[in-house]
Amino acid sequence: MQTAKDTSNADDAELIQRCLSGDSQSFRQLYRKYQQSVRNILYPLCGADSLDDLVQEVFLRAWKGLPRFRGSAQFSTWLYRICWNVALDQRRRYARQRSETQELVLSGEAAHSGPDVMQLHHQQALQRGMAQLNPEQRLVLVLHDLEDLPQKEIAHILGIPVGTVKSRLFHARATIRKYLLQEGITP
Repeated sequence: MQTAKDTSNADDAELIQRCLSGDSQSFRQLYRKYQQSVRNILYPLCGADSLDDLVQEVFLRAWKGLPRFRGSAQFSTWLYRICWNVALDQRRRYARQRSETQELVLSGEAAHSGPDVMQLHHQQALQRGMAQLNPEQRLVLVLHDLEDLPQKEIAHILGIPVGTVKSRLFHARATIRKYLLQEGITP
């Protein structure tokens, strides 16, 4: 009989095998292990509005797709690819509803006050700078700079050459740097 301690120390491959054998506790362990990374990837790509729903969508797709997981890549690589697909689907939905959503966002912005106004200004400027990037650049930047994934793994996740990852990363950083400078913020 497996104890909770056994499950928490199990590596991904073992957890996946347990999931496939009907052990839902093992999938909960995978969820706890990767939930924050999934949130970190989706937030800059899709924003905060439906972040919780999108995280759930990623893990629902992972759960349903687990029997087809071949194990030729790491589980995290496979899961990050699902994140990318969920983000793309969300962006397509957003594009269809853009005018309504823009009106809501513009009318719903409130003035912020408090002791960290400069920090908030810098965070908002960075978010606006991230919005200047195309989704591919944004994802590469998030995976590399926030999730600390190596360029080779990012290339595998996205199915693109490492040189393309390097190029997107370079252009994303240059765009963000230029935007921040225009906003009077020294990166």
